Amino acid sequence: MTHAISRSATRITRAALLPAVVAVAALTLAGCATGSATDGEGTGDSGKTVTLVVHDSFPNEEFAKAASAATGFDVEVISAGDGGELTNKLVLTKGAPIADAFFGVDTIFASRLVANDVIEPYRTDGLSEGFEYLAVFPEGAGDDVAANATGDFALTPIDQGATCINIDPAWFRAKGIAEPNSYEDLTKPEYRDLTVLLDPTASSTGASFLVGTVAEFGEDGFADYWQRLMDNGARIEQGWSDAYNGQFTQGGGDGTKPIVVSYGSSPAFTVSEDGAATTSKALLDTCSNQVEYAGVLAGAQNPEGARAVVDFLASSEFQATIPDTMYMYPVDREVALPEAWASFAPLPTEAQLNDLPSSEIEAGREAWLQTLSEQIGL
Repeated sequence: MTHAISRSATRITRAALLPAVVAVAALTLAGCATGSATDGEGTGDSGKTVTLVVHDSFPNEEFAKAASAATGFDVEVISAGDGGELTNKLVLTKGAPIADAFFGVDTIFASRLVANDVIEPYRTDGLSEGFEYLAVFPEGAGDDVAANATGDFALTPIDQGATCINIDPAWFRAKGIAEPNSYEDLTKPEYRDLTVLLDPTASSTGASFLVGTVAEFGEDGFADYWQRLMDNGARIEQGWSDAYNGQFTQGGGDGTKPIVVSYGSSPAFTVSEDGAATTSKALLDTCSNQVEYAGVLAGAQNPEGARAVVDFLASSEFQATIPDTMYMYPVDREVALPEAWASFAPLPTEAQLNDLPSSEIEAGREAWLQTLSEQIGL
């Protein structure tokens, strides 16, 4: 909020949202962790280096310290751009990977790693009872939860969020205009010139919103919907930070647009000092789910260490830091969320989400982007 929604977006300037709380969390994790590598059994030589490659909205230094203490390996963290850039680099370096493990490839691109045999099959053990196991499988393996629970191949989900339209309610009250509530509302005359979108060819957050519109309007109708948005004066920015911080009226700058593509968790960032209210609102009927995955890279120099790092990412200790460090929801359902999240940043319900199976996203993504580029000239 990679993100991270990252991405070309540093989700809610996630780099800026990694203040002292992250360092405190890292120390806490290091003190609490009891990974098997530290007792001389199982994971091997504690002096061995393991490298994790991540998207560019990850607390690299703090995580490296905490993961090293927890696993007994010397963990190094390197960045490789937003989620789309990270995916491309992993595919291009298949067989001679740039790291041992990865984190930060999301729902939009996860199937590309599967289709290109980039990942070593691994399912982490010892998950807490609150961990909701989701996975991406090779074609034909099925996307249902029952299959995921017993499958031989999986990516490990680490966090999740929702890409949603966000609005500035106070702006609409001041202008005497009703708040928009749906995709269709954004095309109405009263909302002309008020919306800022993200380029789905440049931002995985924008690509997630694109998937939501395909789910809502179908492959035959999504491009016409985008055309109607553009005809109604929508502005397109390359990345989340430019859109949210630069154009949105609640982004902390001089923005003039009261409607923006962001995240369901964004209103938890705009909470008042007393915690009683927030100055932004997510339209939960415009959301698409976004899960970020981790995994072991095929051909890793230290696959044992890579598995230990994935285990740590899925551990309750690390999961508990996700809301404050990355403004995403942990996949461990037992993790207590900050109070503001329950009040102002609830996850959309399954009925509200506009989603497609990961295999369908992989099959259609490039054609959708091409269609949209031709339609509106991206």
